[in-house]
Amino acid sequence: MTHPSRSGGQILVDALKIHGVDTAFGVPGESYLDVLDALHDSGIRFIINRQEGGAAFMADAYGKMTGKPGICFVTRGPGATNASIGVHTAFQDSTPMILFIGQVGSDFMDREAFQEVDYRRMYGQMAKWVAQIDRADRIPEYLARAFQVATSGRPGPVVLALPEDMLTTQAAVADTGRYQPVHGAPSAQQIAQLRTMLAEAKRPLVMLGGGGWTEQACADMARFAEANKLPVSCAFRFQDLMDNNHPHYVGDVGIGINPKLAARVKNADVLVVVGPRLGEMTTSGYELLTSPVPKQRLVHIHASNEELGSVYQAELMIGSGMPQAAAMLAAMEPVDASAWAGQVEEARAELAAWQSQPTIFKDNYAPLNLWQVVQEIDRVTPPDTIITNGAGNYATWAHRYHRYGAMRTQLAPTSGAMGYSVPSGVAAKIIDPARTVVTFAGDGEYLMNGQELATAVQYKAGVIILVFNNGMFGTIRMHQERHYPGRVSGTQLHNPDFVALAKAFGGQGEAVNATAEFAPALERALEYTRSENLPFVIELRYDGNLITPGATLETIRKQAEAAKAAK
Repeated sequence: MTHPSRSGGQILVDALKIHGVDTAFGVPGESYLDVLDALHDSGIRFIINRQEGGAAFMADAYGKMTGKPGICFVTRGPGATNASIGVHTAFQDSTPMILFIGQVGSDFMDREAFQEVDYRRMYGQMAKWVAQIDRADRIPEYLARAFQVATSGRPGPVVLALPEDMLTTQAAVADTGRYQPVHGAPSAQQIAQLRTMLAEAKRPLVMLGGGGWTEQACADMARFAEANKLPVSCAFRFQDLMDNNHPHYVGDVGIGINPKLAARVKNADVLVVVGPRLGEMTTSGYELLTSPVPKQRLVHIHASNEELGSVYQAELMIGSGMPQAAAMLAAMEPVDASAWAGQVEEARAELAAWQSQPTIFKDNYAPLNLWQVVQEIDRVTPPDTIITNGAGNYATWAHRYHRYGAMRTQLAPTSGAMGYSVPSGVAAKIIDPARTVVTFAGDGEYLMNGQELATAVQYKAGVIILVFNNGMFGTIRMHQERHYPGRVSGTQLHNPDFVALAKAFGGQGEAVNATAEFAPALERALEYTRSENLPFVIELRYDGNLITPGATLETIRKQAEAAKAAK
């Protein structure tokens, strides 16, 4: 049964409602005015952003938090290119997302019209599917497929271009039903083989990561670990797949990995990897596991069959969704774990030592103790607090020292995208306003999307933002000192007054220069964000020489100079 004639924009918005969309992010453009008009009375909340990169990052954060596709609307040309950073992040992070791009009218195409881009070519390698809807009567079909593709198998982004004249065309067309994600599941034979491998192990280790997880799946994996007395690690920026206070959690496998955990990964005789792609960051540059055949007996469970065997040839490869695999592992008959008795406790002790206060602060080197900053956050914020961050050395203080609660308490880009911290923090507070949200942002990283503080004020999102101000692009400076010691080029920053900037946006802020100042500032930030529902920026002004928990720039420079002199 077909509907009465509707415009393309109305058909599209009606389809979004059928597929359960309640929120969309974007920057308006004249190329999709008919969609904006249809959104007006739709009941779908349209969050207006200040830059398309911020909008796409917010859509990614929505996808991570809810498991449903994050929806983003941008205009053609510059809008689409700005949004590409969020699409690339969603692709590498396995986040469900759909980007809609207003496109030039069909009568102008292939003439290099104003802001014209062929998005199928532009986005071809950074999305699961890219298409252009040329006929209004096919909108329901395209949207059903977009939701299906974004959520089935390995989750990821879909990009749909919307020609301007198509959106104003009238069509009488039937709607589809709601999408149904499709995932594989392990066979009983595969679970039996996995169990046999575990029973033969002496040094097993589990690693969790990737997309497609649910709270129940995480709970099932915890049951599996408990029943079989297994140590569990989490891949780079997926640390919230197991509560970090759980007695079987032993640390994260990513940048700056605990050397003792790295040794456990290398020396594991059976490594059960559930979800991660085993990419560069998780494998420490493909060194924790040798390619193509690892020394460990590898069990690799992943949602995409195409990923399995693409880098590492596992002994057992299982194509499965995370909930399906976790449920079967939880139901598996436990093995005799006596061969590795005590290993979980040993690994937990190694984690506790790794998270203890760095020597540099014990020696009172710096007036602002960043380790103590994280301890104070953990002390006064609820266990379900969401921590967000972008890319940069400053994120180490969260990744290494904060103990993440259960899913979803971490929002961070595995793609290493700068500018993610503020949009994801604002989005998290908009999506779940009852929860505390703390954003870690570097001074350079913050200014890449700090304009979304205006979005936080507009939508009453009381996020707390910590700006780590050391006056430099710290990660690049660190590498610069290692390779070209003393030759500083392109990494210095002249920063604004971040506190004044926060107030100018309509929020509040304070600067912290010493350890004793942080706890009172955090208390005021918590009270302000809860009572006013507005953002609060705490600018952490600290010595730029303190580049990592284990080394200063001065130390790195001297080591590099000594190495060069020895050649």
